[in-house]
Amino acid sequence: MLAYQLRIAANSLRRTPVLSALLVAGIALGVAVATTFVTTFHVMASDPIPGKSRQLFYVQVDNWTPDRPWDRDRPEEPPDQLSWREVQNLLASDLPARQAASFKANLTVHPESREERPFRALTRVTRPDFFEMFEVPFLYGGPWDAAAEAARSPVVVLGEATNRRLFGGDDSVGRTVRIEDRPFTVLGVVAPWAPRPKFYDVTNGALQDPEELYVPLSLTLEMEIRSAGNTSNWKPWDGEFADFLESESVWLQMWVELPTAQARQEYEDFLAAYVHEQQQVGRLTRPVNNRLRDVREWMTVSEVVPPEAKTMLIIGLLFLLVCSINLIGILLGKFLGRAPEVGVRRALGASRGSVFAQHLVECEVVALLGGAVGLALSTVTLRVLNRLFTEGAERELFTLDLTMLGAGVALALAAGIVAGAYPAWRICRVAPATYLKQQ
Repeated sequence: MLAYQLRIAANSLRRTPVLSALLVAGIALGVAVATTFVTTFHVMASDPIPGKSRQLFYVQVDNWTPDRPWDRDRPEEPPDQLSWREVQNLLASDLPARQAASFKANLTVHPESREERPFRALTRVTRPDFFEMFEVPFLYGGPWDAAAEAARSPVVVLGEATNRRLFGGDDSVGRTVRIEDRPFTVLGVVAPWAPRPKFYDVTNGALQDPEELYVPLSLTLEMEIRSAGNTSNWKPWDGEFADFLESESVWLQMWVELPTAQARQEYEDFLAAYVHEQQQVGRLTRPVNNRLRDVREWMTVSEVVPPEAKTMLIIGLLFLLVCSINLIGILLGKFLGRAPEVGVRRALGASRGSVFAQHLVECEVVALLGGAVGLALSTVTLRVLNRLFTEGAERELFTLDLTMLGAGVALALAAGIVAGAYPAWRICRVAPATYLKQQ
């Protein structure tokens, strides 16, 4: 039966090519706009680490001046990063299953070949737990261990693109690469990995690619590695780098892995006790305002999905709805033009249900054709958005994955129902006797 209805629909579309093209174009335009905005919202709002997002918590401690809040617009919020002093003190706790403090830096890499010029590489300065906490995949080797961190060993993990640039993509574990003023031993190469959004450091760009190098946090003082990310400070400090580390400047991100509710409560108690201890020595003079937020909560507070994205999502869906409604009149005129034919079919025994189904199938064929064109247009639009927001990135941020392709098809089919339900219902209500008199 469906094959018969599809054949009738195809014949109907061929008989009115201009009208059919107009219907397909209307659906295509609506689907293109709606799918584009649904995809951007989906990418920015999706869970970047399913299965662990409720076990990983971002740590905040309020070390700001008592004279004013860190954020005047949101006075209840503590600073969105931690100071070096806070990080070193908090890392002394053995409560979390894993914990990793980190910051973004820019280090100079000197290739072995003299034909290659030195280049600056975005670097994640962190601890070994970072890789297992965030499920970083490895192409070769692995991360350094706690002993290497404690010994301030000059070891490095390379990103896949950097390994390809330096060593042609070969297994480089055990080889040496000069970074800044010293040789580093390569321990591992990260496989292509790009969490979207980049949840572990939304402060410095949720849409950025992961870093190209990973080096131990313990090398920060010795190498005087400075942050290439956001730094905020309220209290003056002397010009020496060691003084900067002892200042109240906030510039590091810290995550802890707490697998159970009890573990979370114990760590919250630890944070509260830590603040009270610091207050006794004259620091952290603001009221206790610690925050421990899981991945989704931290993304919400940080407005990784800006209100504009939600607004555009609604506008895109409403635009598709308007396009569908505008096609109702065209389909109604087209179907009523076949009223004599339908009257004869009804007189020969065709039920209203079969007539309704036939015309609705035709609408859905139009919707699928329009959906295919709309998805192609959406792909082009998303490429433009990638150039605007992720220029120079290794991988495109906004792409039509299988989920979004399915969503595009579903939106097209829904648009076909909205546009065709009423015209199909009207034509199936045709009285056969009226048109039999005219035959």
